[in-house]
Amino acid sequence: MNAPLAQDWTVANQQLLVAEFARLKQRLHTASGKAVPNQPDPLPAIANARHALRSESAIDWLSSAFGLSTFERDLLLLCAGFEMDGELARLCTLGQGKDYRPAISFSLALSTLDDPHWSALTPQRPLRRWRLIEVDDSNGLAAGRLRIDERALHFIGGINELDGRLAHLLRPARTLPLQAADHASTTRAVLAAVNPENQAKTAIPVIVLEGDDPAAQEDIAARLADTLGLQCLRLHAEDIPHGAEERSALITLWQREATLLGAALLVVIADPGPAASDAAQALLERVGGLCLVASPTAPALTAPSLRFAVNKPDSSERRQLWIDALGSTGAARAVPELERAASHFRLGSQSVQSIAHALRGTLAMPADGARTASLTPLWDSCRQASRGGLDKLAQRLDAKAAWESLVLPEAQLAMLRQIAAHLRQRFKVQEEWGFAAQGNRGLGLATLFAGESGTGKTLAAEVLAHTLQLDLYRIDLSAVVSKYIGETEKNLRKVFDAAEDCGAILLFDEADALFGKRTEAKDSHDRYANIEVSYLLQRMEAYHGLAILTTNLKSSLDPAFLRRLRFIVHFPFPDQAQRLALWQRVFPAATPTRGLDFDKLSRLSMTGGSIRNIALNAAFLAADDGEPVMMRHLLQASHAEASKRERPLADAETRGWA
Repeated sequence: MNAPLAQDWTVANQQLLVAEFARLKQRLHTASGKAVPNQPDPLPAIANARHALRSESAIDWLSSAFGLSTFERDLLLLCAGFEMDGELARLCTLGQGKDYRPAISFSLALSTLDDPHWSALTPQRPLRRWRLIEVDDSNGLAAGRLRIDERALHFIGGINELDGRLAHLLRPARTLPLQAADHASTTRAVLAAVNPENQAKTAIPVIVLEGDDPAAQEDIAARLADTLGLQCLRLHAEDIPHGAEERSALITLWQREATLLGAALLVVIADPGPAASDAAQALLERVGGLCLVASPTAPALTAPSLRFAVNKPDSSERRQLWIDALGSTGAARAVPELERAASHFRLGSQSVQSIAHALRGTLAMPADGARTASLTPLWDSCRQASRGGLDKLAQRLDAKAAWESLVLPEAQLAMLRQIAAHLRQRFKVQEEWGFAAQGNRGLGLATLFAGESGTGKTLAAEVLAHTLQLDLYRIDLSAVVSKYIGETEKNLRKVFDAAEDCGAILLFDEADALFGKRTEAKDSHDRYANIEVSYLLQRMEAYHGLAILTTNLKSSLDPAFLRRLRFIVHFPFPDQAQRLALWQRVFPAATPTRGLDFDKLSRLSMTGGSIRNIALNAAFLAADDGEPVMMRHLLQASHAEASKRERPLADAETRGWA
C-alpha cells in the first residue's frame, strides 16, 4: 500500500467496497425484521472483485496490519459506508428509530454484525488504539455516535496520503545525487545494523547520525529507508509537543502512518539544547519502528541506540566529490582551483554538489574554446556558500589592498609572501605530501603581527586576504570575552568552528587583551582565566586556517603561546625613506593636489595609519575650501592628528610647510 496504486487496482477496490456495502445493507434489513429487497447476492460480487484485485484490498490490508477481528472489520466498513453510501446511511438511521440522529452507534453494530464482542470499543483494541474510529460517548458508550477517522476512510477508498494533521510537521527526507566515500561506507554500516533478518529477535535500535553535515545525515537516512522499501519522513525536534497528551497523540498518529505508508522517521535536532533533546528522547523511547536521529552532537537516549559519525568530508574526499560533481571535463579544467577549494573550504556534501551543478556549464568548456574557463566563479561560490556561520559571529572586512599598498622592509615583505605561499600550497603539502596524516596539531598558520598602532598590521592582513581571495574577519573581543565562567571558550569555539568551514583569515586586533600571560592562580577567577588561555593555545594550534593576532605589546603575550605561532612578523616604525614612500602613495590619482613637498612631509614622525588620516582630513579641508590639497591643509590636519596623541608637533617637523 505504500506504492502508487494502479488504476485497475483502484477500480477493483471500489467494486469490492460497493459489494461489501451491499452485504452490510442486507444485514441491516435482516436485523430490522423487514423484507429484504429483491437484490442479487453480494457474495459473488465480492469474490469477483477480490479476483480482479490480484492482491489485498485496502480494507483487508488494513485489517491484517492492525489486527482487526471480523466484527471490528465490519464495524469499520459500516462506518465507512455511512460516509460513502447514502442508502446504507439511511438504513443505519432507520434501524435506530425515527427520532434518532443520523449516525452509527455501537449498539446497532452489536445487534447487526456477525461475531460481535464488547471489547471492540475498549481503548486497547485496534479501532480506538489506532484512532481508526472516533467515539462521541456523551450519551453513553453503547448509544454514542461512531465516526470513521478521515485518514482511515481515504485509505479504505484507495487513497494513501499523509494524514493532514501531520502534514505541517513531516517532510520527505531528501537524497543527494552523490555520496562522499565515507558517507557511503556509513550507509552500508547502518544498513547492516538494521538488516531485517537481524531484527527478528530484537527491537530495531534508534540510529543516531551525529556530526556537522546535516544534509549528508538526511541523505543517509533517505537511502537507508529506500533500500528497505520505506519512505523516510523528517520531523524537527522543536516541533515535538512538550505536553504529554499532545505528544502521545503525535506518537499514535505517527505509528499509524508508519504502518499505512511504510515509513521511517528521521528526527532532526538542529540545536541540541536541553529542550530539543528531551523532547526527542520522550518521543523516541515510545515510538518504535525504524527511527533515526540527525544531530550535531549525540543526544542522551534511554532507548537502545547505535551511533554513527557523519561529518563534512575531509579535504581529499571533498576533492573527489568536486571531481564527480563537476564531471570529468569541468574538473580537469578546474584542478588548480579545485585543490585549493577542497583544502580551504570545509563545505558539506550538499553545498559542493549545488555549487558544482550551477558551475558545470561554466567550467566544462570545449578544449578548443575561445577562452579558458574562468576559475573565479568556483572560488567565489565557495566563499559565499561557506561564510554564513561566521557572518553572525564576526565582522567581515572588505579587503581591497594589494602588495603595492604595503611599505615595509624587505624582510617583513618576504615573510608575508611566505605566509601566502603556505596558504596557497596547503592541499599539496598537507594532503598529497602526507603531513596531515601525522596529526592535526601544528598544521595551522597562527601568526603574530607586532608593532605600534598604525604601522600596517591590519593593512597586511587585508593584503593577504585580497591576494589569496579569502574572507577576512575581525574578531570583536567585546563579543567574545565573557565574565561568566566557560562562556569565553564557548564563544571562541563557535568562531573557530565557523572559520574552519569557510577557510577565513581571522584577525584578532589587540590580542594581548585576550591572549595575555597566565597568572598565578590565587582564586577561582584566576584559575578560569588560565583555563581560557590554555584553551586558546590548543585551539590556535589545531586551527587549519590563518589566524592573525595583532598586538602593540608583544611582551604582554604568554610565552607558551608565542612558541605555538608559525610566524611572528614585527612591523617597525617607518623610517624617513618609508614615510616618503607612504606619502607618495597616500593620495588617489583622482585627488587634486598642488605644491606638495613630499620630502618635507616625510620628516613628520608618523606611522602609516596616521599619514593616511592626515591625508584624508586634509582632503576634506581642501574640498570645503574649494581648492586642491595643499601644504597648508596638510599642516592643519597634521596638528589635529598630533593632538589626538597629546604630542604637539615640533617646529622642525613642519618648518617650511606653508
